[in-house]
Amino acid sequence: MCKNRTTYFYSRKTYVNLHNQVPIKKRNMALNRIHLYIFDNTLDGLLTAVFDSFLLKQQDVSLLVEGDQLPLFADEPHRVVTDTEKAERVWKGLKKQLTKDGLRMITISWLSEERSLNQPLFNFICKVFQQPQVKGFERNASDPDVLEVRNTCRRVLHEQQRMKQFIRFQKAKDGTYLAVVSPDHNVLPLIIDHFADRFNDQPWLIYDAHRHYGYYYDGAADPIRITFEDESSVPFNLDNGKLDADVLSSDDALFQQLWRTYFKAICIKERMNPKKQLSDMPRRYWKYMTEKN
Repeated sequence: MCKNRTTYFYSRKTYVNLHNQVPIKKRNMALNRIHLYIFDNTLDGLLTAVFDSFLLKQQDVSLLVEGDQLPLFADEPHRVVTDTEKAERVWKGLKKQLTKDGLRMITISWLSEERSLNQPLFNFICKVFQQPQVKGFERNASDPDVLEVRNTCRRVLHEQQRMKQFIRFQKAKDGTYLAVVSPDHNVLPLIIDHFADRFNDQPWLIYDAHRHYGYYYDGAADPIRITFEDESSVPFNLDNGKLDADVLSSDDALFQQLWRTYFKAICIKERMNPKKQLSDMPRRYWKYMTEKN
């Protein structure tokens, strides 16, 4: 009986099997190791990573973007190959589990382009499928991943609102109105419908100088996304958003000067509050605003 008995002894908080000399604690750590996933930093890529994690039954996943430095002593990472079919299957599953607000929270937060969002968003989506009995999981503010995604979504929506307020158009000789912006987050897709509805009888172009793309509206059809092959040849300055003098409408310079005069005239020196102004109109927006140039 003694030969078949497995004997354990306690040493430095680690139980050891005397027959095979493998620490039980070490074996548990091996079972719970972190799996590294590398993806292409797209939303479809992240959804594909979620699909792969369930397919491979690997829930403890750490996301990295292509080009990131691998941790020391890390196992061979799993390289996620973006698959639109897999991403669509995950998205259909999310539609069954989340409300429209929950789905919108995912898509809007992704427009933040913040690397720090990748892991919380991945964890959030995984938790939705791990707890199918919980409906409206996106409202669980006590969960740190849900909270991070929600707060990121709020920052993007706040930036969207500021863009609607601070965009300044200039009129070109051909009647097209131009506005150059450089927001912290990729909010152009969120504000285009607003301007298409508000200025639906005139052509305009809103261009994101930071992300090198914009939307053009001809006054009739839906706005289309555009890019320039050579930005150095465009008839406006990307640093301050100003149209070149030879393409600027003859009366627009006058209107710009009138706007600056009005802005100064309504300012009451005795009530000036620079801190409040910076809070309401952050300095990073000034370079594209007529009244500040």
